[in-house]
Amino acid sequence: MRLFEIHPLLYHLRIRQKRTARHLQDYFSRTRFASTRQDDNLPFTCKKHQSLLRRRLGSSDPQLQENKIINLKIATSTMDGLLIEPGETFSFWKCVGKTTEKKGYIEGMLLSRGEVVTGVGGGICQLANLLYWMALHTPLKIVERHHHSFDPFPDDHRTLPFGSGAGVFYNYVDLRFYNPTERTFQIRTWVTDRHLKGAICIDREWPLSYHIEERNHRFVRHKGKNFRENEIWRRVIDKRTGNKIKEERIIQNFAEVKYELSEIQFQDGRKESNVR
Repeated sequence: MRLFEIHPLLYHLRIRQKRTARHLQDYFSRTRFASTRQDDNLPFTCKKHQSLLRRRLGSSDPQLQENKIINLKIATSTMDGLLIEPGETFSFWKCVGKTTEKKGYIEGMLLSRGEVVTGVGGGICQLANLLYWMALHTPLKIVERHHHSFDPFPDDHRTLPFGSGAGVFYNYVDLRFYNPTERTFQIRTWVTDRHLKGAICIDREWPLSYHIEERNHRFVRHKGKNFRENEIWRRVIDKRTGNKIKEERIIQNFAEVKYELSEIQFQDGRKESNVR
């Protein structure tokens, strides 16, 4: 056990230390963070996506999902219309800032240290998931992304591959992507009655398209615990010719499953898997 895990006070001191270190790192870095916003959409769309606001999440309190929607409305408003100019970097936390009651955030669901807990601002990782998924379909370069270390709930209306999300925790667990091109991109995010919606737009049409697929998904047992693993691959296609430019594995997941599994969900039945 690490020292800061022994007592809650040490844990909170460690968080403060990490947050201060991130503030100093950003202050002294030469990173240009995107901050300009405009109301009008850029003319071309790279990727649109939406995710359900309400899903069955195990035995969790449904009210926490209603609270999450309130938090998402506040968080989306901080970045809707944001322009990412050439050479600029998008930072989730530079846009959202610290989620406080003063800003209107309320208690929602959080994933922390392998457990499902509640906290002010909980639920806005859904926005980070949406942004990361859309960014994967653009030439924007992911420079910081953190995966969830465990799988907390069974799939219910899941539309994206397992493990394709992004964990965020103010301010040192961030989602950041950099614009290495000569084009300007724009983030649009909003909330409807049923969905969190988003789009990444661009000022001129981009000649490539990006296709994401899951491979080698399975549940396995290892040392008495259940795990879920898969790979996520990206293909880059020339829109004009249809030729494949590049194919790469971008994510390899191996996460502990926190819910009960049926035997048929295991690829090899009762066979114990040899995993590292």
